[in-house]
Amino acid sequence: MKKAIIVFIIAAMVLVTTGLWIYSTKESLKFFDLLSFGVIILVVGFALFVGYKRLTSAKRGEPSEDELSKKVLLRTAATSYYISLYLWVAMLFIKDRVNLDTDELLGAGILGMALSFAICWLIFHFKGIRNE
Repeated sequence: MKKAIIVFIIAAMVLVTTGLWIYSTKESLKFFDLLSFGVIILVVGFALFVGYKRLTSAKRGEPSEDELSKKVLLRTAATSYYISLYLWVAMLFIKDRVNLDTDELLGAGILGMALSFAICWLIFHFKGIRNE
């Protein structure tokens, strides 16, 4: 139950700081800023979905983490790690051809890693993993 509430608190803090970031921007937002905002909203939506699932399972008296959820999380972490390695290689290739600041490039990489983790988790959670 405590883990579910912590997820909602962290999601709210991320939304508040993102709102402050957009509010404090004096100049108009660039395409990269809007793309970053969209990815942040997707990741927060994913976190809210996970928090809701944990909250409902806690209300039903189910354990928060069982063997299957641990295995899905382990497989998700491994797959998203490999995807993020290729993502960083692609970003190093793109860095020479596109005029981006270093902080924008790092931010895009971190958001890409979060997005790849969320997509991998959704695939493994709903599709399932085979018994090995």
